[in-house]
Amino acid sequence: MSMHEGMAPPPPVVMMQMVMGRWVSQAIGAAAQVGLADRLPRGETRSADELAAAASAHGPSVYRLLRARASVGIFAEGPPGRFAHTPLSELLRDDTPGSLKPMALFMATPEHVRAWIDIQHSVRTGECAFTHAHGKLPWDYLHDHPALGEIFNNAMTSFSAMAAGAVLQAYDFSGIGTLADVGGGHGFLLGSILASRPEMRGILFDLPQVVEGAGPTLAKFGVEGRVTRQGGDFFAGAPKADAYILKHILHDWSDADSVRILSSVRAAAGPSARVLIVELVVEPRPGPDLAKLMDLEMLVVTSGGRERTEPEWNAVLTQAGLRLARIVPTMSPHKILEAVPA
Repeated sequence: MSMHEGMAPPPPVVMMQMVMGRWVSQAIGAAAQVGLADRLPRGETRSADELAAAASAHGPSVYRLLRARASVGIFAEGPPGRFAHTPLSELLRDDTPGSLKPMALFMATPEHVRAWIDIQHSVRTGECAFTHAHGKLPWDYLHDHPALGEIFNNAMTSFSAMAAGAVLQAYDFSGIGTLADVGGGHGFLLGSILASRPEMRGILFDLPQVVEGAGPTLAKFGVEGRVTRQGGDFFAGAPKADAYILKHILHDWSDADSVRILSSVRAAAGPSARVLIVELVVEPRPGPDLAKLMDLEMLVVTSGGRERTEPEWNAVLTQAGLRLARIVPTMSPHKILEAVPA
């Protein structure tokens, strides 16, 4: 074995790969925007020129994009310059279960990129970089820009798809008559749960303009007849239900706002209700942790949102009149925090 085999890359090489990480992300977004993965049939190969023609794009530039993607395992390049799918590139197809194409599209939007360019503003001031870049809080901006709002909602549905299977596998939903999905978006998680529990009914609770767009997702799961779509403001109140689920809602909000949201749920909940919070939980020990990176996203695109450690979750729940009963791990990075009235 040569002296270089099996050795870790030197720090400058590792640092350069990290610095250039944005190139990788933007190139993934470009492939999703052009629709290259959708135009490449599974189990077949296509040349860059063939894919470019199908996408009305520039052949030599498509080749350069695909070659770079293949260098990190997204598409596979074989002679003579033809490309095939890999498990990673399959995730950029519209028809792949658990597709991450909507997430790639949102992350590549100019609005999201512009917010991250301003991350130093957040680091210096603690304020929302998105608001600094665009002059409005993210939710107000999305409301005023419905096309971007649709991209965002689709991305959140994509994220729900990644979590839904893991949540269903990890948690026993039996015995729940009515489950309210608070801030449930287009209803992917709620639809997944109800499809596995034909005796259960659901309430999809979110902003009116959001729940209006939930029809196709609920129909996909065949549960629209068992779901009440209710528009509202979770700061002002929550629907009556036997159990509540909040997925990736509270990490968008400060501790004080999270207490307000949970207090609304607590006020509506009966004494035997369960409140299920699907979130990342920051590990207390040093080391790789998706939650610590997601926490930076919260710093950039929210006003006070954050990922939390178990003690921090305990503090928020206690202030809202709830008690953390247990944390249920899943086969994904997500955890299920099960809380009950204190």
